[in-house]
Amino acid sequence: MKKHPFLSVVVALIFLGLPFAQSFGQGPAISADAALKALKEGNQRYVEAKQTHPNAGKDRRTATTVNGQAPFASILSCSDSRVPVEIIFDQGIGDLFVVRVAGNQANVIETASLEFGTAHLGTPLILVMGHTHCGAVVAAIQTVENKADAPALLKSIVPAVTQAKKNEPGSSGEGLVKAATEANVWQAIADLFKSSPTISEKVKAGKLKIQGAVYNIETGKVNWMGPHPKQDELLSSK
Repeated sequence: MKKHPFLSVVVALIFLGLPFAQSFGQGPAISADAALKALKEGNQRYVEAKQTHPNAGKDRRTATTVNGQAPFASILSCSDSRVPVEIIFDQGIGDLFVVRVAGNQANVIETASLEFGTAHLGTPLILVMGHTHCGAVVAAIQTVENKADAPALLKSIVPAVTQAKKNEPGSSGEGLVKAATEANVWQAIADLFKSSPTISEKVKAGKLKIQGAVYNIETGKVNWMGPHPKQDELLSSK
């Protein structure tokens, strides 16, 4: 993915277009590791049907209106209706800064939004989360196998499918979908590093962590993948 020099402009426009007092809090008083722990514990509660449904009432609405938002994590997820992010992590109003797009791709607008989350809202963690039975990934696989031109919606996913086929030659069906879904998470993280100096520099400085995950829509459980396996290499090329 090419660098987009106007990403900072997009973020600035978002920043300037929002009433300051109603948009920003003091930033979350939490580390990236603590944020990840909160997500893992919330998902476990969800899987076990022991949700606490925090921060969902009038008091929370009032507090985040008056004091601004201070989400503890930014999440890039698929727009699939079966992946309701706050619900599967048992979080409430103002807890998560969520960016959703088909196939959890990190293109210009998604990247700018995540820059906004970390640079202006101060989230210490970005989670890029794919999910099982992803229609966008399946469509990208069909595009590659049919040697067809990829529509705009799938262009950022096709490289992940190609990589999955290279990593697991001969794979097909659900096995290929699984491999491509995971590769697509890594692809999105790599695209964030390649196109956003802001995000890359914060990771280098130890002020931000980026992790990958895949949500199982059948079990409700999140499979935690950790940081990009080539993170150091991607950062050193900046």
